[in-house]
Amino acid sequence: MPNIAIEWIDGFDQTLGLPTYETTGAAGADLRANFETREPVTLAPGARALIQTGLRMAIPQGYEVQIRPRSGLALKHGITLPNSPGTIDSDYRGPLGVIVQNGGDVDFEITHGMRIAQMVVAPVVQATFSVGSLDETTRGAGGFGSTGTA
Repeated sequence: MPNIAIEWIDGFDQTLGLPTYETTGAAGADLRANFETREPVTLAPGARALIQTGLRMAIPQGYEVQIRPRSGLALKHGITLPNSPGTIDSDYRGPLGVIVQNGGDVDFEITHGMRIAQMVVAPVVQATFSVGSLDETTRGAGGFGSTGTA
């Protein structure tokens, strides 16, 4: 099991705690909005904002952290992450922010401490790339919908 070392950024609320798995079978650990001012952020329909978590982390080499939307926020309010899944590389040491977008039709308020996203730790495989001929497949160059089924 990889260990993710986490540091708090000065001025942010440490009482919110570290990311947590809410159930024993959860794949994602919840991330919370952490505002230095403790003031909420209101997102108009279609708007997006970078929401701070107050955290920095060291991810072991050979792993990444994927940032994903929370399904309840997406279903109930249309709140999503436009670059989902976002990737945090093992060599990044900057602040952990989450790009949140309001895909709903009314304003949405993100409050201090709100669970806004989830993070999934995943192994990474790096490939080598070379120029060469490609083998033939049944699908060939067929793109979206090329199999003829929905």
